[in-house]
Parts: sequence; structure tokens; C-alpha cells
Amino acid sequence: MTVFTRYFFVSALMTLLSAKAQPAAKFGIVDMKKAFDSYYKTKQAEVQIKERAADSDKVYKGMIEDYKKANEDYKKLIELSNDQALAGEERDKRKKSAETKLMELQEIEKSVKQFETQARTSIGEMEKRMRDKIVGEIREVVSALSKTAGYALVFDLASVTAYQTPIILYSNGENDLTEAVVKEINANAPAGGLPSSSPEPKPASSPAGKK
Repeated sequence: MTVFTRYFFVSALMTLLSAKAQPAAKFGIVDMKKAFDSYYKTKQAEVQIKERAADSDKVYKGMIEDYKKANEDYKKLIELSNDQALAGEERDKRKKSAETKLMELQEIEKSVKQFETQARTSIGEMEKRMRDKIVGEIREVVSALSKTAGYALVFDLASVTAYQTPIILYSNGENDLTEAVVKEINANAPAGGLPSSSPEPKPASSPAGKK
């Protein structure tokens, strides 16, 4: 055995023994879906989103009523412009009024579509901001608890692949931080988990509230 070979063998052996002497890394698990759904701020956010959707629904319904009225007026003007009992000059006058009303009707229809798109976008952005903020707060708690417990990694039990299959296929339930996380994030929850001045509204039927 050459000097170089002997040195390499001894170095490899020392590295192996050193690795065996180190404690195995500890892993933890958290059901992020359960933590997210259990967080009192999630419930508060849901109320705010429903209230925003209800406000949008009210405006939307008002615009639809304006559209219906304008459409009825347009139909009446068309009928009058075709009424042979009226003088030709009067029919022409009604026809011009119908054309003006049609332009008004088209503007209302355009406004309704724009409002619907803007409402969907606005509420979607609101949902994303709130979700990101809530997830960030939960992750901070997970990180703090994990560092205290000495976990090298913490996996999310609720995670799924692009094919909607679970990422974690088996867990014996050990080192589960879920209940500790839920307890910590709700430590300062108000009574009932929701603001007393904001009762949960009925689900909104506005286009902004649809998925």
C-alpha cells in the first residue's frame, strides 16, 4: 500500500466515522391547510372578501337594471319609428331617438362588462394579498417552533403534486407541529374568532363572487 493510498484510506475512514457520529437530522410535519383554515385571521379575511363581493353585487345589479330600462325604451322607440299611423317626419324623429338610445344601450353594456372584469380582478387580488399575508404569518410560527425543536426540515402534509396526488405518501405522525402551530397563531384571537361588528354576510351572487 503506497503512502498516498494509505492517506486516502485513512481520510475516508475518518470522514465516515465522523458522519456516523453526528446525530441524524430531525424532520417535522405540518398540515398547512388545517392551520390556514383554523387561523382566525383567515375567517376574518373571508368576511371582508364576502362584504366586498356583496358591495360589487349591489352596484352590478343597479347597472343591470339601468340596462334593462334602456333596452325597453329602445324597443318602444323602434316600434314607434315603424308605426305607419305616424307622419313620416315623426317616424324619422323616433328613429333618430332610437339610434341615440341604442348608442346609450351599447355604452351601458360596455360599462357592465368592464365593471364585471374589474370586480373579478380586484377581489382576486384582494384574496391573493390576504392569503399571502396569512401564509407568511403561519410560516413564521412554523419556523420559530421548528428551530426550538431542532428540526432541519418541516414538510407540509397538505401539499400535492401537479397531478393532485399527495407529495408525502406516508407519515407515522411523529414530530407533527400542526396543533402547536394552530394554538400559537390563535393565541390572540378575539372571542368567536371574528370581529363582533362584522357578522358574516350571506354569500354574494355578484359576478365578482363567482370562481
